[in-house]
Amino acid sequence: MSDENESDVMDEWAEAMAEAGAAESEGGETSAEQTQAAGGDVAQAELETLEDTGTRHDGDEEINLDVILDVPVTVSMEIGHTKMNIRNLLQLNQGSVVELDRLAGEPLDVLVNGTLIAHGEVVVVNEKFGIRLTDIISPSERVRKLG
Repeated sequence: MSDENESDVMDEWAEAMAEAGAAESEGGETSAEQTQAAGGDVAQAELETLEDTGTRHDGDEEINLDVILDVPVTVSMEIGHTKMNIRNLLQLNQGSVVELDRLAGEPLDVLVNGTLIAHGEVVVVNEKFGIRLTDIISPSERVRKLG
């Protein structure tokens, strides 16, 4: 752009900004009023009322869980934890024993996506390991543990 064209553009912008400021200070017309004053047709849009299609839990009403029934989650059982440094970890071999922070016979933790939801004990079913749930953590207790 040449200096002359650039100054013309700047002058046009300055004029437009001044007009916009004058319009606001003269009465604060809305954009719809400005459009009508300029000769344009403006009609108010009619909006439909939105209805809540989800099911709420209000007293006796049932919660609709169909939406989340097919969401995959990771369920894991933990028998205990331990901390060790890398030196000791690298020295482990077949037959090594790792001491955990749980006592023998203590319930296992059942976690869903890393959140404790229950305790249980190991069982064998059809030659496969399983877990029998002995205690389910209440939702309020789970929330309390998060904080």
